[in-house]
Amino acid sequence: MSAVPHRGMITVSIMLATIMQALDTTIANVALPHMQGSLQSSQDQITWVLTSYIVAAAIATPLTGWLCAQWGRRQVFLTTVVGFTLASALCGVSVNLGQIVAARLLQGLFGAALVPLSQAVLLDINPREKIGQAMAIWGAGIMVGPILGPVIGGWLTENASWRWVFYINLPVGMMAFYGIARYLPESKPLSERLDFFGFFTLSMAVGLLQLMLDRGQQMDWFNAWEIRLEAAGCLIALAFFVVHTGTTQGASFLNRGLLKDRNFITATLFAFIVGMILYATMALLPELLQGLLGYPVIYTGEVMAPRGIGTMLAMLVVGRLMHRIDVRAIMALGFGLTATSLYQMTRMTLDMDASLIVVSGFVQGLGIGFTFVPLSAAAFATLAPQLRNDGTPIYSLMRNIGSSVGISVVQALLIQGSARAHAELAGDISYANPVLHTLPPMLNPATPGGLAVINGEVTRQAAMMGYVNDFRIMMLITLMTMPLLLLIRRPAATRNVGAAAPVAD
Repeated sequence: MSAVPHRGMITVSIMLATIMQALDTTIANVALPHMQGSLQSSQDQITWVLTSYIVAAAIATPLTGWLCAQWGRRQVFLTTVVGFTLASALCGVSVNLGQIVAARLLQGLFGAALVPLSQAVLLDINPREKIGQAMAIWGAGIMVGPILGPVIGGWLTENASWRWVFYINLPVGMMAFYGIARYLPESKPLSERLDFFGFFTLSMAVGLLQLMLDRGQQMDWFNAWEIRLEAAGCLIALAFFVVHTGTTQGASFLNRGLLKDRNFITATLFAFIVGMILYATMALLPELLQGLLGYPVIYTGEVMAPRGIGTMLAMLVVGRLMHRIDVRAIMALGFGLTATSLYQMTRMTLDMDASLIVVSGFVQGLGIGFTFVPLSAAAFATLAPQLRNDGTPIYSLMRNIGSSVGISVVQALLIQGSARAHAELAGDISYANPVLHTLPPMLNPATPGGLAVINGEVTRQAAMMGYVNDFRIMMLITLMTMPLLLLIRRPAATRNVGAAAPVAD
C-alpha cells in the first residue's frame, strides 16, 4: 500500500467527529430531568429527546454506502459533520419540546454516517499490518464515548446547564471539519442507482423496531396496541426486505457480496452481542447506583469511570498483540473478562461499598477492549476493499440494534424479576412469623406505619435481586456466545507484510 499523506492528521480529525457522535448516544441521558423542567414536558414526552435521535440514526445508517458512492466519502463526511454540529447548536437553543425533538432528529440523521465513515477511512488509509492499531484507535472512540457520556453530561449539567451537553459539540465539530477539509482526500464517486424499495423496507423495519424497543417498557409491551402494530409492521417490512434482497435481479440495497464473507457475518453477530452486553450494563448501573443506593450524579460518574480506563488500557495493548496472537484467542480472553465482571456484579448487595463497582467496571472495560478491537479487524480482514463502504454501516447498525435490544430486554427482566422477588419476600411477612415478633414496635406489620417501612425495605431488596438476576443472565449469554468464535477464520498473517512507508503529518 502506498503512503497516504497526513495519515496522522486524518486520523485525529475523523476521530474527533466519531467521539462527538459516540458521546451523544449517552451524554443527554443524565440531563433529562433538568430538560424536563426547563421545557415544561412530562416524563413520557421528554423521552422523545432520546427516541428521536435513536430512530433517526437507525434509519439513516444503512444509507451511508450509497451516499459515498454518489458524492464521494470526503463530501459526505464534511456534510454530516456540519449538519451534526448545527443540529447540536439547535438543541442547545431549543425553548420547547417540539424544537428539541426536531433538532435531535437532525442530529440522528447527520450523525448516523460518522461512525461507519470513520471506520471505512481508517481501514483504507492504513496498511494491512497496521489495521489492528487503527481499529484500536477507532474502537477507543466508539467504546469510551458512551462510557464517558454520563460522566461529562452529569458534570456539565450540575456545573453549567443542560444546554452545554449540546454546545460542547460546537468546538469539536469545527476542529473536525477543518481537519477533514484540509487533509482527507476525496474518493471517486460512482454512479450507483439507489434500490429505493430495499432502502424503504429496511428503514421501516429498523425504525419500527427501535420505536417498539424504546417505548415498549413505557407502554407495557404487547398489552398496548401501539407496540403490537410496531412489531407487526417491523416483521412485515423485514420480510419484504429479505425476499426483495434475495430475488432482485439488479443491485440490492444490502450488497449481497457481504453475505458471502463468513468473517463479516460472524463478526457482525458478535458486534450485536457486544453492543447488547455493554449498553445493557451501562443502562442498569446508573439506575442502581442513583435510584437504589442513593449515589449523587457526579459520584456515579466517578465510580463508573474505571470502566473507560480499562477499555483504554486494553486498546493500547491489543493493537500490538494482534500481530502475535490469534485474534480468536484475544477475543476469548475479552469475553472471559466480561463474563468475570458480570459474575462480580452478581455479588452486589445493598450495603456494599464502591470498590466492587470500581473493580467490576475496570474488568469489564478490559474485556470490552480485548473483544471489540480484534472483532472489528476480523470483520473486515477478508472483506474486499470495494465492499467497505457497504459493510461498515451494516456493522455499526447491528451494534446499535444490539444495544437497543439489550437495554429493552434487561429493563423488562428487571421489572419482572423485581416483582417476582417482591412476591417471594412478601410471602414471609406475616404476623404468624415468629421472627417478626422480635422487631421494634415501629416495624410491627400489624400497624400501617410498620407495614409501610417493611414494604419499603422489601421493595429495595427485591429490586437488588432483580439487578443481580439481570447480571447473571448477561453473564450466561456471554459464556454461551464464546464457542461461536470458532466460526471466525483466522486472518492471514500480516507480520511478513512490508513495513509501512513513512507518512508525513
